[in-house]
Amino acid sequence: MRILVTIAHFFNPDSKGKHASQRKDPRPRLLALSQSLAALHQLFGKSQSIINIGQKLAFPANQMQANHLDIVICTTKDYHLLNHLRLPAHFYEHYPTKAEPLLLGFECQAVLRDCLGQYDYYCFLEDDLILHDPWFFIKLNWFTQQASDLCLLQPNRYEVSTRNLNCKAYIDGDLAPRVTARFQNVNEQPELKGKILGMPITFRRTLNPHAGCYFLNANQMAYWASQSYFLDRDTSFVSPLESAATLGLMKTFRVYKTAPEHASFLEIQHFGTGFLNLIGEQIGLAVS
Repeated sequence: MRILVTIAHFFNPDSKGKHASQRKDPRPRLLALSQSLAALHQLFGKSQSIINIGQKLAFPANQMQANHLDIVICTTKDYHLLNHLRLPAHFYEHYPTKAEPLLLGFECQAVLRDCLGQYDYYCFLEDDLILHDPWFFIKLNWFTQQASDLCLLQPNRYEVSTRNLNCKAYIDGDLAPRVTARFQNVNEQPELKGKILGMPITFRRTLNPHAGCYFLNANQMAYWASQSYFLDRDTSFVSPLESAATLGLMKTFRVYKTAPEHASFLEIQHFGTGFLNLIGEQIGLAVS
């Protein structure tokens, strides 16, 4: 399988910056991007082996799931940390632009469109998201085979900690229905049910389709790119950042996430604890 991943990466310290990409200390952002890139190659690249202790040899492993992986990092001007990455040069390709920082997601869309017909999966990630599931694309493929290419499954983003009221929290719960009502009808096929490895699982049309990422198969990417609004740079969903990552998906697909009781079926880590720290402060704990 051939996978193309585009990553929107930006860093520019700003004393008033509200995003992690604008903090004074570059180390957390650098660590997040490094972990994201490393995980992609470790999970989905061909360089995997198993050590045969008796023969003192390392043999190929997971070759049935080995993929050709290309990663393109989109940046703007000199506002990036790529010169500080301590990773092999072949781990990614740099795609410099002069775009507004919050619109880098649209530059990633252009890269994906320009590579139509060359890959099996077309992906976008914000630069602080880390995958941990080697069966991620197998799950996505299973879902579309059951539901059709017009149904898109988004992962649940989460944060983890050992020093908070919760060890793990999913950070993209429901928005007020009015926020996405202009762009999607969640009452159209509101729920899908399936069974995988003997376990029942429920998928629901989500009131918060944002995940800072998306993973489209070749048919889905071609269909989206053929729409008249593709790359129209519409920023009317929450902010330019969320719009670049999510608005086009809402306009094109029926977007699902796994129900909270099955949230971990498809998930992706959001680096840091910025949302998790809100629990017990700005966000109360519900009584179960």
